[in-house]
Amino acid sequence: MKVAVFASGSGTDFLSLVKASQERKLGWEVVLLITNNPDAGAIEKAKAHNIPFKFINRQDFEDGKDFLSSILKALNDHQADFIALAGYLRKIPPGLIRKFTNRIINIHPALLPSFGGKGMYGEKVHQAVLDTGCKISGCTIHLVNEEYDRGAIVAQRAVPVMDDDTAETLGKRILKQEHLLYPEVVTWFAQNRVKIEGMRTKIIGRNE
Repeated sequence: MKVAVFASGSGTDFLSLVKASQERKLGWEVVLLITNNPDAGAIEKAKAHNIPFKFINRQDFEDGKDFLSSILKALNDHQADFIALAGYLRKIPPGLIRKFTNRIINIHPALLPSFGGKGMYGEKVHQAVLDTGCKISGCTIHLVNEEYDRGAIVAQRAVPVMDDDTAETLGKRILKQEHLLYPEVVTWFAQNRVKIEGMRTKIIGRNE
């Protein structure tokens, strides 16, 4: 399976996927980085690991169809057949979701369906968790649909919220779990082990 990763920021989740695919034989490889941010740290990480990257920004296109066509061309040029969002701060065009039905996943730094939605990313999420007094947080990997953070949940991993946590310390604890969980979930898809039934998913062989 050939994976394109979309990222807007530092690219730590992107790097976790690249390293996993390059260091182990998992049945998939990262073949492309797509970013909407010319200053994204993910670009330097892509260069360091010989991953092609493409800068595609919606604001550079007058027509949404041209924007979608540009993304599809980049994906086609690198034969990508799966997409992993890793801190990508743009809504995915509906046409791309239809083209890659059940083949786009996103990682979110909280236990959805709580603390998701438009504008909920990065430390904003962790601060919201702290402000509400939650004792557990974590990360969620879900399928992407046309609503922010509302696609079917594939996997979650929980971490405790400590009494002295800040948004930064909580975020770092969750990020460690993201880096472990994301490659594992991509591998499930590469092995055709994810069974999707509406808003529920089952992982074949997970409990065996």
